[in-house]
Amino acid sequence: MHITWKEETRNLSDVLKNEKIHSCLISKDGALVFQHFKNSKSEKKLHKINSCTKSFTSCLIGIAQDQGLLPDLSTPILEFFPELRRSSDSRKQLITIDHLLTMSAGFDWPELSEWDGWPAMIHSQNWVKFVLERPLISNPGVSMNYNSGCSQLLSAILHKVTNVRAQEFAEKHLFSHLQFNNYIWHDDPQGINIGGFGLHLSVQDMLKFGQMYLNKGRCGKKQLLSETWISLTTRPEYLTYKNFGYYGRHWWVSQTAAGEPFYYAMGMGGNYICVVPSEGIVIAITNDTYGDVFVPLDVIRSILSKEEC
Repeated sequence: MHITWKEETRNLSDVLKNEKIHSCLISKDGALVFQHFKNSKSEKKLHKINSCTKSFTSCLIGIAQDQGLLPDLSTPILEFFPELRRSSDSRKQLITIDHLLTMSAGFDWPELSEWDGWPAMIHSQNWVKFVLERPLISNPGVSMNYNSGCSQLLSAILHKVTNVRAQEFAEKHLFSHLQFNNYIWHDDPQGINIGGFGLHLSVQDMLKFGQMYLNKGRCGKKQLLSETWISLTTRPEYLTYKNFGYYGRHWWVSQTAAGEPFYYAMGMGGNYICVVPSEGIVIAITNDTYGDVFVPLDVIRSILSKEEC
């Protein structure tokens, strides 16, 4: 597949304007080939990227494991949350770090149905406790169910093994190297950075993050994240929501109309970071269309369906 840009730029700009997309950046082989901003405010704004945060949490977990701070992914989370020994459901003691990454822990967690995209833990005084006390509706590792609580447990684990908040760990080992201009990362009531939806970033920094993944974890001459971790976390594992595609480990995984694989971070409102390794393409989109999160995804798939005759 060879995507042509010059002929498509005008049409793409019109589409983005019609859909009221706030911002869109596209890079090809490391060079910016397209940009769209709804207005000057969108260009400079720190966007609430919502669940795109999950892919950053996955990245930080990978960095911690690369540094030997985190045990094998098959390690039960009981090691970090010993209170699970007191649970009336002994199956909770079988939940592993990897079950959290793949959202296959088995918790009763109707985030995309009954809760309408807003996890009920946000109304709790202790988010980690809320997650751990949720009943199980399936054995760990059986099926994937979208769960921002799993992301919060991962952030809490990261905090425990590094002795600093995710934000401080990210600043030292990721954000500073990518030269992020500015950001906000909100906490839960216990001061743990929100692992599933707490980040506010510029669209330019979203693109940098995707570019680092495209570069197999490298930024300049420095290896920030292992290629092995990127390969592991962006491979398809569960097909639960066909409209989104497969779920890997805090990344969504899909393919173009021509069958080329790509993976993406997705946040409520229409925020995306999309990476197409075979084409050297990274796409970053911000929006707040809470009524239809699929609009920007449809735009991305349209972009990736353009082929050179």
